[in-house]
Amino acid sequence: MKAAAFDYVKPKALPEALSLLSEAGEDARLIAGGQTLLATLNMRLSEPSVLIDITDIAELKGISVVGDQLRIGALVTHTEIEDSELITKHAPLLKAAVPHIAHRAIRNLGTWGGSLAYGDPAAEWPACSLTLNAVMIICGPAGERRISAQDFFIDLYTTSLEPDEILVATEFPIATQDQVFYFHELARRHGDYAVAGLAAVAKKQGDVLNDCAFTFFSVGATPVMATSAQNLVDGHKLDEALIGKAVAAARSEIEAIADITNSAEAKQHLIGVLLERGLKHLVS
Repeated sequence: MKAAAFDYVKPKALPEALSLLSEAGEDARLIAGGQTLLATLNMRLSEPSVLIDITDIAELKGISVVGDQLRIGALVTHTEIEDSELITKHAPLLKAAVPHIAHRAIRNLGTWGGSLAYGDPAAEWPACSLTLNAVMIICGPAGERRISAQDFFIDLYTTSLEPDEILVATEFPIATQDQVFYFHELARRHGDYAVAGLAAVAKKQGDVLNDCAFTFFSVGATPVMATSAQNLVDGHKLDEALIGKAVAAARSEIEAIADITNSAEAKQHLIGVLLERGLKHLVS
C-alpha cells in the first residue's frame, strides 16, 4: 500500500514547529527518523493531513553535559549515542543498550526522542530513561515543562505528551564512579523485539548494592520497575539467598502480559532469569 495524501512542511525553529502543530491539531504528525511512522503511513494505520519534519531544528540536537546532568536532544540518533564519548563516560547503561536496538540501518536514522514519544513497551530507551531517573523536557504553547520518566509513560504506546507539544530533550544525572550497570534483553534473534529485557543500575560497595533501580521491558504495557526486589536488595549483602528472594519478589510483583508469540508465563519466568543474571553481574 501507499500512504494517503498529506501536506509536508519543514520548519527551521522550534517556535515555528509548535505553531504549525497547534494549527493542524490532531491531524498533524511529527517526523524525524520516521522508522515507525513511515510504516504506519504506508499501511494507512495513520493518515495525517500534514507531516511536520523537525529534522532541521537545532534546539532538538546534540549531546552535552549541563552542570551535573547529561542532556540528549530528541533528534539524536541511536548511532550518535553509540559513538558518543560523553555517553560512554556519563551514561554507560545507554552505551550497553544501543547494540540491542534493531539493526544498523535503523540505528542510523531512528531517534532518541522518537523512541520515547512512541512509548513502545518493548523498546530499550523508555526502560533506560526510567532506570536512570530521567527528566523529559517538553515544549508546547504554554512554554516548557519537565516531567519525570516515571510519569511520562502512561500506558501501551501512550505518553503524557499532548498533541500540541514536542519532546525537546532528556536530562539524566551523570554516572558516579561507584555506580554499576547491567543491560540485557532476550530475543529470538538479535535485532528482534525483546521477549523480555532488564535495565539496571546500583551503587556498589563490596557485596552490597545501594540505590538500586531494576526496570523490566517488553513484559507489560509500559516499562516497569521491580520496586519490591529493589527494596530487598538495597543495603544488604548480596548472596544466593537474597538473590532468590529478590527473584521471587520480582516475579510476584510484576504481572507479565502475553504478546503474539510469547505467553505471559514465559515472560514471568524470564523476569527471574534476567534479574538473577543482572544481580550477579552488578556485584561481580
